[in-house]
Amino acid sequence: MRELKIFSGRANPELSHNVCNELHLSPGAITLGKFPDGENFCKIDEDVRGRDVYLVQPTCPPVNDHLMELLIMIDSCKRASAQRITAVIPYFGYARQDRKDEGRVPITAKMVANIITRAGADRVLTMDLHAAQIQGFFDVPVDHLYAAPVLNQHFLEQNINPDDLVVVSPDEGSIKRAVGHKERLGGHLAIVDKRRSSATEVKQDTIIGSSVEGKICLMFDDMISTAGSICGAASLVHQWGAKEIHVAATHGIFSGPAIERIKASPIDSIVITDTIPLTPGKMLPNIKVRSVAIFLAEAIKRIHNDQSISAMFRNKK
Repeated sequence: MRELKIFSGRANPELSHNVCNELHLSPGAITLGKFPDGENFCKIDEDVRGRDVYLVQPTCPPVNDHLMELLIMIDSCKRASAQRITAVIPYFGYARQDRKDEGRVPITAKMVANIITRAGADRVLTMDLHAAQIQGFFDVPVDHLYAAPVLNQHFLEQNINPDDLVVVSPDEGSIKRAVGHKERLGGHLAIVDKRRSSATEVKQDTIIGSSVEGKICLMFDDMISTAGSICGAASLVHQWGAKEIHVAATHGIFSGPAIERIKASPIDSIVITDTIPLTPGKMLPNIKVRSVAIFLAEAIKRIHNDQSISAMFRNKK
């Protein structure tokens, strides 16, 4: 592996460019496009024989197009005799389909993991999987990064008095994440009690733990998709007297009615990372973006040099 090469798909070229800047590298030359009938086309425009290749492509919406492009990029590098191919997938689509929650449904996250492996990826680098056990769906090594240090740093820079701060878990499944942020940021802990009343309706009517009245409340999640749960939790926290409500998430998908729900919610600000590009139609004055390029770049450098990835997160929450 004489040389490190980084190529970008079309899902998030700005993030790829920032990663290359952190590593003082030029992005690899690649041609991507579509044939008239809609089929994807890829050509690697430089020599990758014997190289250590990294393909940066989050499988964000449109998920199927970006996933297929990633697979074609992997196959192109494989057939061009790259020594090792790492699929850098900052956001892993299909991650919410990670189990059979009813009869006769697929475990699509496992199927996608199989396809990426079968296409020729030797390794996967990803960030904040919806379910950590998805790492085990791959038959190749997976390096799983966390955006928590970036999100925590954003709030540390706000110099919020810990006595005025409450970290709120928007549901029972996010308690562990909320506890980790509380240990880094200080303050108190509260939990929104979310119960499913039917197949399509969720009730959020109780807050467990510390009082939120007159407090600055922070809510963390791995992703914001349609924003139904996070806006519902924010409305409940607001009803219980919160002074300010701030939300942080790694992946800002903002699909369907998400933007309208956020506009109508009592949320004061939302901070997300750049794992998914924020399109102009989804930009709001209260949405802030922090980059994870430095973390991805450091992880790529460590993988290339056979160094520890977990060392990046020691003493960090």
